[in-house]
Amino acid sequence: MLTIGLIREGKIPADSRVALTPAQCKWVQKNFPDLKIWVQHSGIRCYSDQEYRAAGIEVREDMADCDVLMGIKEVPVAMLVAGKTYLFFSHTKKLQPFNQYLLRSIIEKKITLIDYECLEHTDGTRIIGFGFFAGIVGAHNGMMAYGNRTGLFKLQRVSSVNSFQKLVHTYFGLKVPVIKIAVTGSGRVAHGVLEIMNLLGIHEVEADEYAEPDFTYPVYVHLKGADLYAHKETGKYNREDFHDQPGNYICKFRDFISATDILINGVYWDQHSPRLFEPEDMQQAGFRIATIADITDDKSGSIPCNLGDATIDEPVYGVDKNTFQRTPPYLPNSVDMMAVGNLPNELPRDASRYFGEQLIKFVLDDIRTGGSETIRKATIVKDGVLTDGYAYMKEYAGVS
Repeated sequence: MLTIGLIREGKIPADSRVALTPAQCKWVQKNFPDLKIWVQHSGIRCYSDQEYRAAGIEVREDMADCDVLMGIKEVPVAMLVAGKTYLFFSHTKKLQPFNQYLLRSIIEKKITLIDYECLEHTDGTRIIGFGFFAGIVGAHNGMMAYGNRTGLFKLQRVSSVNSFQKLVHTYFGLKVPVIKIAVTGSGRVAHGVLEIMNLLGIHEVEADEYAEPDFTYPVYVHLKGADLYAHKETGKYNREDFHDQPGNYICKFRDFISATDILINGVYWDQHSPRLFEPEDMQQAGFRIATIADITDDKSGSIPCNLGDATIDEPVYGVDKNTFQRTPPYLPNSVDMMAVGNLPNELPRDASRYFGEQLIKFVLDDIRTGGSETIRKATIVKDGVLTDGYAYMKEYAGVS
C-alpha cells in the first residue's frame, strides 16, 4: 500500500493551502483501496484537523512512515525527511538564488523531488497550479489599489470574505469609471484576470482599438504573445521559437504605455526574455500607468519596478518614477505595485479545492501506479541525483 502524507506548511510567511481537501482525501481512499492518506497536524491550514478527521482521514505528527510527502510551498530544510519523495513548488528551475540551499540539501539528503511546476501535458501546458486564483486575487487587488489611489471607487479586501462566491457578491452595484486596463499573458493567470474583468462589467477591445480616445466606458485589452513580442529580424512571432530563444525578440508593450491606466501582468518570464518596458520609460511624460498588478511576480523581471514581494496584509507599495526607490503607495510621483508571491492564499479553500481536482485527475494515478513519463519529466532530483532534464542546474545545485 502506498501512503501519502499531506505535510504542514513551514515556510514563512505562513501559507494555509493544501494539496487535497478533506472531501478529496475521502474520495481518494474510497476509490483507491491501495492508497492511504495521512495528514500532518497543522494549526494554520485552511481546513482544520477536525475536518480531516470527520472525513475519516488520520491526523498525526510523524510523517516518517509515508512513502510520498505532498506540500505546497518550499519545505524548510530543517523539515526535510531524508530519502523521501516530495511534491511541492520548489521554485528552483529558474535557478532562483534564494532556494539554492534548499536544492543542495535535497540532494544531500538523497530525496526525490517532483516539482508541481514541471508537471506538463504533452503540448507543454502545465497540468496543475494555482494560476487561476492568482489571477482572480491579483486582478481584484490591482483594481482595489487603483480605486484607493484615485478615490473613484472602493473595493474591500479579498480576505474579508472566505470564498470566491462571496467575493463576487461584493461587486454588486459597483460602477467602474472610464479607465483602460492592459492584461498580459494567456495561461491560467490570464483566465482568472479575465473572469474579474467580466464580473466588473469591463468591456474587451482589440489591440488596434485600444488607443482610441473616445471610449465612454471602462475597457481592457488582452495582450497575448503575438501582441507583445516580435522577432528582431522577421517581425513575426512564433510561440515555440520565442520560448526557445526569447533573446531574439523585442517587446511591443511600449505601444500601449500611453493608453494604459492599470497593467495586470500574467506573462511567463525568464532572464532571457525582453521586459515589458524599461525603468527609463517610467520617466517619460507619456507613461500613463498608475497601478501595476504583477501577478507573475519576478523581482526585476518582466516588470522592472517590481522591487520584491509585498505581503497579503499590505499588498501594495509605491515606486518613485525618478529614483526607483520603494515608497508608501498612492504618492503623486509614484507607480503603485501589487506584487505578492502567494496571492491564492487569500482564497485558500477555493484554491485548494481547484488544485486538488487537477491533482486527482491528472497526477495521482501516475504516482499510485509507480510513475509515468509525465512524472519523470517533472522529477528534478531522483534519490539525491540531479536528473538529465535538469543538467543545466548542476552548478546551481553544487554537483559536478
